[in-house]
Amino acid sequence: MEFALNEVQQSVSEAIAKLCDRFDDAYWLKRDREGGFPTDFYDAMATEGWLGICTASEHGGSGLGIMEAAVMMRAISESGAGLSGASSVHINIFGLNPVSVFGTEEQKQRMIRPIAEGRSKACFGVTEPNTGLNTTQLKLRAEKRSDRYIVNGQKVWISTAQVAHNILLLARTTPLEEVRKPTDGLSLFYTPLDRERIKVVEIDKMGRKAVDSNELFFEDFEIPEQDRIGEEGRGFEYILHGMNPERVLIAAEAVGLGFAALRKAADYARERIVFNRPIGKNQSIQHPLAICHANLEAAWLATMKAAWEYDNGLPCGASANIAKYLAGETGFDACQTAVMTHGGFGYAKEYHVERYLRESLIPRIAPVSPQLALSFIAEKVLNLPKSY
Repeated sequence: MEFALNEVQQSVSEAIAKLCDRFDDAYWLKRDREGGFPTDFYDAMATEGWLGICTASEHGGSGLGIMEAAVMMRAISESGAGLSGASSVHINIFGLNPVSVFGTEEQKQRMIRPIAEGRSKACFGVTEPNTGLNTTQLKLRAEKRSDRYIVNGQKVWISTAQVAHNILLLARTTPLEEVRKPTDGLSLFYTPLDRERIKVVEIDKMGRKAVDSNELFFEDFEIPEQDRIGEEGRGFEYILHGMNPERVLIAAEAVGLGFAALRKAADYARERIVFNRPIGKNQSIQHPLAICHANLEAAWLATMKAAWEYDNGLPCGASANIAKYLAGETGFDACQTAVMTHGGFGYAKEYHVERYLRESLIPRIAPVSPQLALSFIAEKVLNLPKSY
């Protein structure tokens, strides 16, 4: 059993840290205040070939694994870019995994290569206003007419739709009342995002202003049949192949954010003098930070275990949910502790930790709630009855 990063993983961590040095705290503070997609950061990642880290070489990528991708996403977040930086490239890393597994070779070349090379941006359309995490109840309808599908309905919390060229879309092609089980009748598409037929409305939210979140309204939106991935009606099965790597990557981002906050807090605690002594000498300051460090290390080990299982073709659903749960909770705790370590200054934007705290709620909530992650662990690991 080897716990150290191997040579390739260490090189990834160092190279990403060096790239991120060009985008300092001032850069991300400005993006947080003003919004606007971090195009120059995205372009730098694309130019140096990082967007295709998990993509097969024959489709324009590096052919590395989720372990290397997790190292990369932690390094981005830990640099101070946080979820603003990580989310700008997140979908490039795992998003088109269903295409790589179930798409035709023509689709892989047409769809995956532009994403891996940074020539095209994508968004992922699953969540709907009235279904939340109950994906089997999706109501966005794609009706087959000749050689195309006509789509009507809504999606919500769709990241990067303001800048995306294409959308990976899960839609119901057979009405729920006509299928044998709720997971049937959903189909997956990857197609250009036509803003003439899709109204994209940005959601004003708490944090991560640089990476937009949106509500989408589809009105007679046409998708050619050649943009359907795999067989009609099996889309739910296909998206499951992207869920575990997504949980691993969001866990890595949460760990990185937690370590970024911890670094700011420790630096401040060493320098801040109160009652003629640095506050870092006080165990009431030391112990909460030390607890955060210990928990972040544990969450990172859980994350890499899940990534290792995925890369080795082993069942990783339990490990991915464990990693996501631990990292989401621990990352949040570290960011909150960093704010409290700063006292009143923790509330000031110039110290950055309040931004980290706002962003730390993202990996707690998404892509699956902590409660559903725990329910999965209870059912699949502890063999308890299904609760939902």
